Amino acid sequence: MKNNKDGAVLVVGGGIGGMKASFDLAEMGFKVSLVDRQPSLGGVLSQLDKWFPDNSCAMCQIMPSFSLNRKTSEFCLRSHFQHPNIDIITHSSLDEVTGSAGDFKVSLKRKALYVDPEKCTGCGICVEKCPVEIKDEFNEGFGLQKAIYVRYPQATPPLYLINLDKCTRCGICEKHCEPQAIEFSQQDSVEQINVGAIILAAGFEEFDPGGISEYGYSRFLNVVTSIELERMFSGGGPYKGMLVRPSDGKMPKKIAFIQCVGSRDHQRKYCSSVCCMYATKEAMLIKKIIPQVDCQIFFMDMRTYGKGYDEYYNRAEGGEYGVKYIRSRPSAVEEVSGSKDLRIVYQTETAELQKEDFDLVVLSVGLQAPDKAQRLSKILDIELTEDGFFSTKRFSTVETEREGIYVCGALSEPKDISETVTEASSAAAKVASLLSQVRGSKAKKKTPSEELDVSGLDPRVGVFLCRCGTSIAEVIDLKQVSEYVKKMPGVVWVEENPYLCKSEAQEKIKKIIAEQKLNRVVAALCSPRLYKSRFIDAIGQAGLAPNLLELVNIREQCSWVHRNDSEAATEKAKNLVAMGIAKCRHLNVINEIPSPLSVEPKGLVIGGGLAGLSSSLALAEQGFEVFLFGY
Repeated sequence: MKNNKDGAVLVVGGGIGGMKASFDLAEMGFKVSLVDRQPSLGGVLSQLDKWFPDNSCAMCQIMPSFSLNRKTSEFCLRSHFQHPNIDIITHSSLDEVTGSAGDFKVSLKRKALYVDPEKCTGCGICVEKCPVEIKDEFNEGFGLQKAIYVRYPQATPPLYLINLDKCTRCGICEKHCEPQAIEFSQQDSVEQINVGAIILAAGFEEFDPGGISEYGYSRFLNVVTSIELERMFSGGGPYKGMLVRPSDGKMPKKIAFIQCVGSRDHQRKYCSSVCCMYATKEAMLIKKIIPQVDCQIFFMDMRTYGKGYDEYYNRAEGGEYGVKYIRSRPSAVEEVSGSKDLRIVYQTETAELQKEDFDLVVLSVGLQAPDKAQRLSKILDIELTEDGFFSTKRFSTVETEREGIYVCGALSEPKDISETVTEASSAAAKVASLLSQVRGSKAKKKTPSEELDVSGLDPRVGVFLCRCGTSIAEVIDLKQVSEYVKKMPGVVWVEENPYLCKSEAQEKIKKIIAEQKLNRVVAALCSPRLYKSRFIDAIGQAGLAPNLLELVNIREQCSWVHRNDSEAATEKAKNLVAMGIAKCRHLNVINEIPSPLSVEPKGLVIGGGLAGLSSSLALAEQGFEVFLFGY
């Protein structure tokens, strides 16, 4: 039976659910292919600044630490989502699936980027030079982007691509691209992979309120959706954290939120489960930034069912924030002639008809099944519900009718982030049970290399400076930096390189480590988090432990922020590299916890109810001995 199953897993959808399921499986020893149709991961959550109920940073907390191993503990979108057992395949979609549980053959269609990611260094010069401006999709149409772009700052992966429908083929980007990464000749391609199981985490789509004429969306500039509001006052959004009205750029003093737009009506009878909470969150954040703004939420019922949610609602309504809640479903939104203000017509709980003017109206749109659900349903031969979501088993909400194919998150019905994350882990556990016999068969196994013991040795530091084409070198005088750090104690080698991120540069570093007997390395370059694993591998093959490497960011922190002041950029780069060298001189090998640890393959489950029974069964199906204590 073992030979008939494949130890790899396909996860479709790179939002919070897909990322969590992928990480769980990768940590359990399965090879994962994570596929998303967008050029970068994150899904809708990447567009949010904060999430409820603690208003923490969505980008930073999207993938909190799940592992004690320091090499795999930082998995957030700002740190770049990297794991040796996860292959990230973006700008791609599912094309065909054949086979059965344990042995699926999958065809993936990759859309052309027209930029070679292996050559691209992310310098951004192409974006700067491109003359074509188009609407910024990530910022919901507020603001502009170029025809060549990266989806959002610090995107994971940071892929640049060209919108060929809008591109004029002027060739300016190609002319200014030093690494010659622009490739207009690229074609869509099809890739074949074999997997033992599939997890669907393709998410949802926001309801488009354009068809509800009484609310004036798309007719009145100051009527926006909830996701548009998120981008409007985001620090990384089009208005740089300033809350302004689209019509005139003025700060709104009075804002209305209308709930259940696209939910709980004749066409969509279901509750979208998140609208009450995200409207409360948005109102709280606005009141925190601008306390004098009057925020009023028009609702039918407050559905704050999650852990800490009701307390969150009470904080918003109470004296801490003073958000007003009005139990009513407005019948119409009218634009006030001349001012572009908006007049809401609604009935009070005492049946009185009221009219009230607002500067901005926010439509809290519901969640609906994505258009791609229909296509996925046909490819996978899985039924959908009457509302277009994926159908699952009644008492196992991550299992579909087809064995070996699982679903998590809002693809099966509307749900919030915490429930999506829980389901993602549940789906991963189901896969682990199905493929328990082939766990680890496809995972990358790192061969341990003999590391140099540097204790008692004088520091011999090698400093490698990246020019990043001209992105760094045209602003920072690297010759000055080089001459400055050569004089520092312990430095025995300083070298400039056009692109340190390239494989040939890392091969050269390995050679120099051997020739110069280096026992510590400092690399001054761009995006250290993105390239850290490459440098760790490179110095590891040369016999140096990972902690004997120090990376210094001189592009984002120097040449970009001081691009108009070469002297300041150079001086700051000298100081940052000097700090890196000073730190590096005191580094020593850290004896890590042996991996894998000697672990007793047994589990104790306390509680004999439904949760305890389900947990025990999941562990037992994965081959672990379980002790169930009915406390």
